[in-house]
Amino acid sequence: MTNSAQKSKRSPVIFPKNQKALTQLGENIKLARKRRNYTQTLISERTGLSRLTIRKIERGDGTVSIGHYVAVLSVLGLVDDLTKVANDDQLGRKLQDIKLMSKQG
Repeated sequence: MTNSAQKSKRSPVIFPKNQKALTQLGENIKLARKRRNYTQTLISERTGLSRLTIRKIERGDGTVSIGHYVAVLSVLGLVDDLTKVANDDQLGRKLQDIKLMSKQG
């Protein structure tokens, strides 16, 4: 791998608060898998991902592509939960309302 290729493969910077959210996501995925009595091997076979990647997802590893998380969620029948992310954007609405109110003059 060339030096420039190595630079483009840097790990994302994940702040502790965000890592906590990823860790919780991983734990939720692991629990969902166990509730269904699915093994990591079965998830690996159905997604085409390695068992190492499945373990990383269940730990909330931020270096794993979101597409891989989606593949696992799909096997678990939970991929539609992603459509709920940012669906109710309370902060965005408040900011928009403030802007709208200031224009009324």
